[in-house]
Amino acid sequence: MPNCASPESTVQLYIDGVRTGSREALETAFHADARMFGALAGQRVDVAVSELVAMVAAQPADVDGTFKATIRSIETHGDVAVAVVDEENFWGAVGFTDIFTLSLIEGSWQIVSKTFHHTGGLPPGA
Repeated sequence: MPNCASPESTVQLYIDGVRTGSREALETAFHADARMFGALAGQRVDVAVSELVAMVAAQPADVDGTFKATIRSIETHGDVAVAVVDEENFWGAVGFTDIFTLSLIEGSWQIVSKTFHHTGGLPPGA
């Protein structure tokens, strides 16, 4: 698994992990105590990151080859960073704007929180 040597490489590891459903990539990108907050189709999704990892491992984002994620911005302030990512066609139809907080912990950048805004589309089965 790649070293999370920069905020950019850590966020890219998240993107690659959700695209393919790689549990290993996501567990490397996120701190073990990370949490996720947001709402999807009107339902709050405030969970430990382990729930996100399990969900994406069971159903990767790129179900039909159209998933796209773009890093809009990353700001680094010493050992803290904030990244904004736009995701399109997650599960074929869903859009999100993600805001990640990252920390440099023991020489490796890790995502310590993910907050998302549902920008459109409905998840499978909704």
